[in-house]
Amino acid sequence: MKNRPGKDIQIGEVAESLKITTRTIRYYEEIGLMPPPRRLDGGSRVYSKEDVKRLKFILKLKELGLSLREMHELAENYRVHQNTDKIMPKLLEFLDEHINKIDDKISKLSSLRKDIVDYRTRILDLLKEQNG
Repeated sequence: MKNRPGKDIQIGEVAESLKITTRTIRYYEEIGLMPPPRRLDGGSRVYSKEDVKRLKFILKLKELGLSLREMHELAENYRVHQNTDKIMPKLLEFLDEHINKIDDKISKLSSLRKDIVDYRTRILDLLKEQNG
């Protein structure tokens, strides 16, 4: 995005700079994660620097594995309190839950890997016995 202090940015430019589609941005608006954008006389959506910042935050939460339900809860807390200090404890709670899920998956994958290696070893041993 071109550095234009105080200037609104059109949806295509926002999408291109964030490497997402305009449809993704409109979807986040439709489901209430993004506020309705300001529109130009022709109906084109335009976004402020704060809108883009919020969209980047949503994309980061998605990357971290938060569900749309969790994002909605954070957005609602922000809408009510208009203060990030009020949503940070809830965000930490969600992140801790995801860390625990990832740790559980890692443990299960590690166990599965061990089982596969053991099974592979048994198959190689059987083949060696057969080929004598």
